[in-house]
Amino acid sequence: MRLSIVKTIVVAALCAAGAAQAGPYSDDLGRCLVSATSAQDKADLVRWIFSNAALHPNVADISSVSPPQRDQLNRVAAALVQRLLTADCRKQTQEAAKYEGGIAFQLAFQLLGQVAMQEMMSNPAVGGAFGEFAKYMDEKKLREVGLGQSR
Repeated sequence: MRLSIVKTIVVAALCAAGAAQAGPYSDDLGRCLVSATSAQDKADLVRWIFSNAALHPNVADISSVSPPQRDQLNRVAAALVQRLLTADCRKQTQEAAKYEGGIAFQLAFQLLGQVAMQEMMSNPAVGGAFGEFAKYMDEKKLREVGLGQSR
């Protein structure tokens, strides 16, 4: 498998969710990626994902990442992924590449991205902020469609 294809698969997996069938080698690689990353590694990964999402025109006006910050985040993410694939999870990487190909990397890094995002979302400040929109909802209208009623 060419290196540019691996890079593309890893980036796509970290940034999107999909429906693909995991095999034993992608499962092993995913478990290794998650266990080999520290809380700081996961935070770095979330920061990198956020910095790239901030480029989208729909959110660019409410977020800003300077070019030097983006470059530093790219360097940190590249070092993390390289360390995971070539050192921490070397055996699992080799087996996944040999037996399952690109889909194994997509699924394994998708799992790592999900775990990293779950850790971020579990922060009380983040969780609380996501619930604040509810104060602008009309409870009466929600009850009219059957929401909020006990069974």
